[in-house]
Amino acid sequence: MADIGSLERRYFDACKRQGILPNKAIVGALFKAKIKKARHEVSSLVVLMDDLKDVDFYPLHDLLKEIDTSEIDAVDMINRSSCALSGENVSPLLHAVNKKLRVVDIRDISFGKDFLLNIAQQGLACEVLNLRSSHFRKLNMVGKFVRMHTLNLDFSASLTSFRDDCFTCMPNLKFLSLCETRIANLWTTSAALSKLPSLVELRFQNCLYCSDMGLSPGSSGNKYNECNSSGHTDFGVHIELPVPDDENFPLLDVNIEDEDMNDYNIIQDGINTNSDSSDDSEVDFPEHYQNFDSVEVSPDMPLGWEELVDLENEISFGMLDMQGDNLFSPGLVKMANKSGDPKKYISHHPSPICYEKYYRDYMIASLPNLKVLDNLPIAKVDKERANHIFTCVFECLPYNRRNKESVICLLRKREIQSNLPCARASRRRFSSSSKKSQYYYSRSLSAAKMGSSPWPTLHPLSITGSVLSDERRNFRPRQFEYHPSDASLMVFGTLDGEVVVINHESEKIVSYIPSLGAMNSVLGLCWLKMHPSKLIAGSDNGSLRLYDIKQMSITSRGIYPNRGYVNFDEFDQLTSVHVNSTDELFLASGYSKHVALYDISSGQRLQVFTDMHREHINVVKFSNHSPSLFATSSFDQNVKMWDLRQKPNQPCYTASSSRGNVMVCFSPDDHYLLVSAVDNEVKQLLAVDGRLHLDFGIASTGSSQNYTRSYYMSGRDYVISGSCDEHVVRICCANTGRRLRDVSLEGKGAGTSMFVQSLRGDPFRDFNMSILAAYIRPSSNSEIVKVNLLASSDQDKSHSYTQQCHSVNGMGG
Repeated sequence: MADIGSLERRYFDACKRQGILPNKAIVGALFKAKIKKARHEVSSLVVLMDDLKDVDFYPLHDLLKEIDTSEIDAVDMINRSSCALSGENVSPLLHAVNKKLRVVDIRDISFGKDFLLNIAQQGLACEVLNLRSSHFRKLNMVGKFVRMHTLNLDFSASLTSFRDDCFTCMPNLKFLSLCETRIANLWTTSAALSKLPSLVELRFQNCLYCSDMGLSPGSSGNKYNECNSSGHTDFGVHIELPVPDDENFPLLDVNIEDEDMNDYNIIQDGINTNSDSSDDSEVDFPEHYQNFDSVEVSPDMPLGWEELVDLENEISFGMLDMQGDNLFSPGLVKMANKSGDPKKYISHHPSPICYEKYYRDYMIASLPNLKVLDNLPIAKVDKERANHIFTCVFECLPYNRRNKESVICLLRKREIQSNLPCARASRRRFSSSSKKSQYYYSRSLSAAKMGSSPWPTLHPLSITGSVLSDERRNFRPRQFEYHPSDASLMVFGTLDGEVVVINHESEKIVSYIPSLGAMNSVLGLCWLKMHPSKLIAGSDNGSLRLYDIKQMSITSRGIYPNRGYVNFDEFDQLTSVHVNSTDELFLASGYSKHVALYDISSGQRLQVFTDMHREHINVVKFSNHSPSLFATSSFDQNVKMWDLRQKPNQPCYTASSSRGNVMVCFSPDDHYLLVSAVDNEVKQLLAVDGRLHLDFGIASTGSSQNYTRSYYMSGRDYVISGSCDEHVVRICCANTGRRLRDVSLEGKGAGTSMFVQSLRGDPFRDFNMSILAAYIRPSSNSEIVKVNLLASSDQDKSHSYTQQCHSVNGMGG
């Protein structure tokens, strides 16, 4: 085993061969390691990369290769500020040490995206890895991290999600910190974290004990505060010193005031990105960044869990000796300890996931081996409560299936039962099988497929198509509808007044109808059922037309025959059109209190029903089976049911919401009305009399401009809901109200966040839908994104997409 003196000589010889002077910082680190060894202390070599230049690479690399066979106990590689070393030289230095690499504390801002991707793909042999303030967007750490027990990704402001196999190569990871990231999806996050068999401590926020006199943790010089005197762990910043042969880390207290989270200037979506930003890289590098490195760490200070936080701004990841019975969410929280005394905690640096309703209970129920969440210990009573809430609020699998099943096994059972001869079947077996619903196997297969794919496939339609022989159009969709009888067709209207029919399976344009200056943004679209080649289109300037797509073939000069459409009397400021079940009539509503009734066969406007609401009527919908019943939803907070047979002077009934109503629609069987009001107020009413059947209890954001739209999916089994200020589509059971899953939509790199503008369930495919998603950046076009919840994104590597901007936020469904 080489002694430290031999390492020094080897380093000097290497410098001589390279014709450079030895680096003072490296010589000093070797000297300190020698002193520690002489004192029989842990001899660690602390390499501060801030002091290195590229000319120092070869001698240092030659030195580090010998560490594993030397008497040095551990190596810590630290970068705290701007570094002159290039990323291509940093990676070989980190990989030069194997068994004795202890802490890697890297600020990646100096090294570029290739450096980050190299770490994620190759792995590291360290025990503790700090990538705080990194620029990962979708984390996919698939390299070898076998020895790593601690990972810190705090303040990684670009980080939104994890890949499926992100944590499969970290069998010994115990501590993970993800404070103030942009992670928001409970389902994909818990699925990724479940791949960590040793994870015991996790945080998405810092929960600090708050006494009546102020925050105990931030009291400078108050080493033994009220928490200490009560028998609880000190919240003051401390450093845990990882000793190679001891799993218990002694605490080194450092009294530094905690800074409020509002003082941080975290990277925002609006910052421009350079050429390094791409969807394939999954790493975002803004041109400007916030530097958290205001405290210099002493070169001889070995780093552990707590050094992975910025010492000026963070608190310890210590455990609290207490039990909590109340629902936790960011902000000031009261929780009772074992003696029953209330204790107050305040959240610092929460990630968006912390604001999800029942977040703490969901994570505890999903990760049964977890012992500490957000600095708060998880007691037996917490687990019992979390499991109970999970059962009441969430569906693990569709149709409340309890256990995952094999698709192959289900198919085998279905075939055996369907081919079983009646003569050989016992009466008991026949009786049992006859009780199976006609939907039993399809629902079972759906549950099995969803159970195997936490990351659904999201595929943006490629609707940049050639509409003329010499022209390619980049469409800007604003509204869309599936065809009622042809599973391959979809129509969308654009912000430029065009109507485009596409085969969404082959992504080929079937029919293109230019606006010819007659239409503005198309906000209303509705197919006829009895005449499946015809559709009604209405624009916000009041134009209303019926088109027959069979007669709308595109010629080489873009001219189509006049007989292909019928003009109707205009309806000013139109937002919605809908055809009744017999294709005889249609209704139009808009930014007014009136509704117009049109006769399709004659092309005449029959009547205008005035003052049906106190404010404008955003959406009007006929029932699916009765040609005379229709419902209106208005921003006067009311939904009303009407009957044409009663010359609608009075509504059949009125149901009220607490906010303005954006949407209403009938369930496919007309048993229910689904009502969506501003800011996630979604309710299901009994269509017969308007009584409340379900309140889906979706958390509000506090925004009066967060327009919410909801529709049915998989028949009337599930409800999908999205809002224009959010990037998520929520899926809830229409029978119980329980949440099945959220689908998060993500743009391509920083500055390209998107939001849900509209959405529809696929009427022909269970657990399929499409989302009209608009980028927040005005220069980017909106997209129609197809979502298949039964297929894994690993099978189709199309990346996830998203949401909407206010500038494109017209009304309509």
